[in-house]
Order: sequence, then structure tokens, then C-alpha cells
Amino acid sequence: MAISAIKGFNDILPGEVEKWQHIEAVAREVFRCYGFSEIRVPIMEKTELFSRSIGDATDIVEKEMYSFIDKGENKVTLRPEGTAGVMRALIEQKLYVSDPVSKLYYMGPMFRYERPQKGRYRQFHQIGAEVTGVSDPKVDAQVLTMLCNFFQRLGLHEPSMEINSLGCPECRPAYREALKQFLRNHLSELCEDCRRRLETNPLRALDCKSEGCKVATKDAPAMIDALCSECDTHFAAVKDYLASVGTEYRINSRMVRGLDYYTRTTFEVVTGLLGSQSAVAAGGRYDGLISDLGGPAIPGIGFAMGVERVALLLDSAEFKTAPDLFIVALGEAAQKKAFTLAADLQRSGAAVELDYEGKSMKSQMRRADKLAATFTLIIGETELTSGKAPLKEMSSGLQNEINLDTDTVLSLIKRR
Repeated sequence: MAISAIKGFNDILPGEVEKWQHIEAVAREVFRCYGFSEIRVPIMEKTELFSRSIGDATDIVEKEMYSFIDKGENKVTLRPEGTAGVMRALIEQKLYVSDPVSKLYYMGPMFRYERPQKGRYRQFHQIGAEVTGVSDPKVDAQVLTMLCNFFQRLGLHEPSMEINSLGCPECRPAYREALKQFLRNHLSELCEDCRRRLETNPLRALDCKSEGCKVATKDAPAMIDALCSECDTHFAAVKDYLASVGTEYRINSRMVRGLDYYTRTTFEVVTGLLGSQSAVAAGGRYDGLISDLGGPAIPGIGFAMGVERVALLLDSAEFKTAPDLFIVALGEAAQKKAFTLAADLQRSGAAVELDYEGKSMKSQMRRADKLAATFTLIIGETELTSGKAPLKEMSSGLQNEINLDTDTVLSLIKRR
């Protein structure tokens, strides 16, 4: 019996991979413009890193992490998100010593055990960015603007930015108590998960997808109305800076995010094109996270986007790659010439394909058409003798006889 892939772990095939490469290339270019550098951290970390950073009462830690005991009796976890690992590296490698302001981005797979559905899988991929060392609201506005710029560079104008403030350790405790009291009065209407985490993580009831919880929390108090003066001033400044550069947004006072470490500014980029999976990117400020993980008291802000979800918003056809040239070779001598010519052209940067099995001219032309080759070059005994061969542009059907040498062929197929 054939072995199949694990449920929720998907192959990314040619044709789709090119779209992912485009998304990654645009991200790298946009992030470069804002002064970010790439960091690559392990996909496996000590379980404690995630339980301390994400929060023991979150769905991720309680239900979704891939955790196990390794052969050295260490409790380890496949990373469910990227921020914690990047912060661990920042602390362990003391990156803040050489530069108190750090701008880092990452790309790679994450792992969560949850029900696979469109745009959400057990192995999924994220692109994320983090700024540490700056608490000024200008950096919040710049990060949000960079994220919007990324989507615009992809040609995606439908996703929109939603923002909120979750306050700080000074003002959130009183709000949590007020919210818990409100929820206790609606306990029977809440889902089992929200009742269970009422005391430990009551804010999650505000963004619960259960219809009962949506109705029960409709009139719940909002954190944005309970901010202390400093948080209120910070949030107002973020909005002013966004407006000053034309970054559009709307307030979503029910946004709480699923990770415990967020403070003050939180945000999501949402779309109505993916059904219930509306968020394609999300993040926020986490001013206490680094110190909670044993580092200095350094503020931070960041986001992550789901590559699978972003890819769903892009049309696949425009990213399919095609060879510049397909060499049709007829006969053993022509095949040898085609092989050496292709090697020279490939070394010079041209994408070249050829037949390997001595098939008929009709079959080789059919293959060139299937690959959507830009040009075909036909070599047979006559062409080998004369040193000239017909070069055909496939889209127009125009055909010219050209000298059968590397420089001539390269100049013509690269001129287009």
C-alpha cells in the first residue's frame, strides 16, 4: 500500500511553488526598504518557551502544540508561531547589545494540531517581522504601513487593516475583572471553552466564533474604553501617524488576538474572500515579552502572515514558469549538439529544455507547447551541416533562420 502524507501536512507542487516564491520575494524587498534583516531560527524549541510566552491558558498551548519528550528526556515542541523563537534568539545571542533597535524578519513552517481546512493546516507557513527596542507609536504606525505596503505590492487591495488597543499591565487588570463579571452574568450562553477559561483568559470570549458567544458578548465592555491615559495617548498617536501617511484602517474593539503577550496596539489584516478564515496577517505590541523570557525590559512589536492564505488570494496562472527555449533535436548527432548548446545557454542564464528520448519532431513540439516555451530551435542533419537552424517564436509563429552558435541564440531569446 502506498504511503500518503500526514493529514494537514501538504505538498507544495510546481506551479504553486512559484507563487510562494513571488510572495517571499516581495516580502524580502518590502522589508529591506524598511531596514529589516532576515533571521532563521530552529523549528523546534523547548516547550517552556511557548508556554511562558504564549500563555498556558491559550488554545495553542492547551490543545494545539506538537510537544513530545525527546531521547534526552527533554520536553520539546515544534514551533506553533515565530515570535517566541526570535525573541529567544535575541536574548540568547544578545543582539540588543550591538544595536538597541532590532528589525528582524523570518519565513518558514509552523505546526499546530487543529482541524485542517482551507487556508489552515497542521503544518503551515508564516512570514513575520519583529521590531524591538522602540516603544514610540511611530514604529507601530510604520510596521502597519509596511504590512499594507506588502499587500499593495502584491496587487492585493481588498484586504483591510483593523486595529485595537489591549492596554497594558496597569489598565488591563481592572478591565479583565469588569469583563469577567459581565461574562458571569451570561455564563449559560457561553460555549464550553469560554466557560472553562473565564477566570484565566476571559478576553478570548470576545473573538469566539461560537454564535452563542457572539450574542452573549454583544454588549460586553471594550478594552478600548478602559485604557489608562498613557495607553490612550499611545493609541491616539498611532492613529494620527497612520492618517499622516495615508494608511487606511478601521477600529475593531473586539479584537483580542490569541496570544497572552500582546499589549497596546494589536492589528489584523482581514479579507472577505476566504470565508471564515478572514485574517491573513495579524500581530501587535508585546512590551513585556522579552523580560518575561529572561531578557532585559525591551519593548517590541511584530506580526505574522499566513503564506497559504495569502497565496489563495493570488491567481496561480501568472506565476507559472516557462523555459526560454526548447531545443528540438532529430537524430543522435543533433541530440549531442542540443545537449552541449543547452549547457552553454544554461550557464549563461537562459532557461532551456530539450528532449532526452529521441522522440519524433511532432512529439517534441507538443512537449515544447505544453511547457509554454517562448522559442523552439530545431536541429537536424541539415542544420548541423549548414550551421544554421530555424528559431520559432511560439506565441506569434514567426520563424527565422539563425546561426547555430551560443552567442547568437542567446542574444535572440533574451532580446524578447
